[in-house]
Amino acid sequence: MDDLAEHWGESYPAIIRLWTNAWQEFIPFLDYGIEIRRVLCSTNAIESLNARYRRAVKARGHFPTEAAALKCLYMVTRSLDPIGKGQARWMVRWKPALNAFAITFADRWPGSETY
Repeated sequence: MDDLAEHWGESYPAIIRLWTNAWQEFIPFLDYGIEIRRVLCSTNAIESLNARYRRAVKARGHFPTEAAALKCLYMVTRSLDPIGKGQARWMVRWKPALNAFAITFADRWPGSETY
């Protein structure tokens, strides 16, 4: 951070001030492995799902009950993988992160109990 501030501080003082103020909240993320940081820092899948939810809700307009709204969101979620073939893709993308979570959080991870 000091090198960054020294090199860019004069040109971009507001950015350096922003990073300096947020530094204590940011550095705990550096303790995690790259697999976990990729999951924490990537919101593409979440944003894509939220956009699909918004599109479906906007197209419908209103829902008579909460159950109807939940069913709509469920159907949108299911439509992402209508024949169930995406599980293999999901495993390939998430397996490194899941392994890293299991190691890092072994005391809180399901199935990690020792007998």
